[in-house]
Amino acid sequence: MKNEPNHVRKNIDFAQETWGQLPSNLLDGLKELTNSHGLSIVRGDLQQIGGNWYVTHAGLLRIARRGRCHGIRTSLQRAVSDPAASRWVFKATVYTNSHSKGFVGYGDADPANTSPLVRGAEMRVAETRAVNRALRKAYGIGLCSVEELGSFSAPQKPLAAAPTSNDHARSNGSSNGQPRLRDRLCLLIRQHNLDPTLVKAYAADFCGTETLKEASRDLVESFIAQLAVSAEKDRDALLCKLNSYAQPVEAKP
Repeated sequence: MKNEPNHVRKNIDFAQETWGQLPSNLLDGLKELTNSHGLSIVRGDLQQIGGNWYVTHAGLLRIARRGRCHGIRTSLQRAVSDPAASRWVFKATVYTNSHSKGFVGYGDADPANTSPLVRGAEMRVAETRAVNRALRKAYGIGLCSVEELGSFSAPQKPLAAAPTSNDHARSNGSSNGQPRLRDRLCLLIRQHNLDPTLVKAYAADFCGTETLKEASRDLVESFIAQLAVSAEKDRDALLCKLNSYAQPVEAKP
């Protein structure tokens, strides 16, 4: 651990804060993913579910951006979609450069292979799955993505670990093995000593809702990813942004 690069140690530390002591095969896999693809758990690029690593949509988009992806095209496959049954199929094509012939991926979603948490959003899930599959082909990512899983809410058995004084803190992970968005946001706030009230105001504005509770999971994930990047790259600029959400103090008559 002491000889590992800082970004690798940071990923390992956060992983074990979230899921407890991880077996060596998971740690080795995490080191490889961090070094090869620059994936970060703090930024929401990776999730550990049932003893396996899964890449997220946000993580794949970051890989594409670093790889200077030329473009992504999606199209609804009307012939095999059934709007009445909320079944949707999308085709996505990723162009890695201006001369690329394109890497194709297909994604489908319906009430039978999605979580009740995203009921009514099957069309968007199908498009995301198609994009994820095309991106994984284009950039050689062998991991399945979280969004491609049949259900986001299926209970997963936690990894066995000896009880410690930190068990209560680690129990904040959700039932599917992923840290809850609230926990990830709170950790970022603590790590970078940010004002929670201002962060919530910024998040609501970012998501275009009156309160953070009204925002969709996808929007909150995007906000957390942006907040992590901003805090790492230019904390002073982030603090200025947050201060713009401070309520002005009314002068006493």
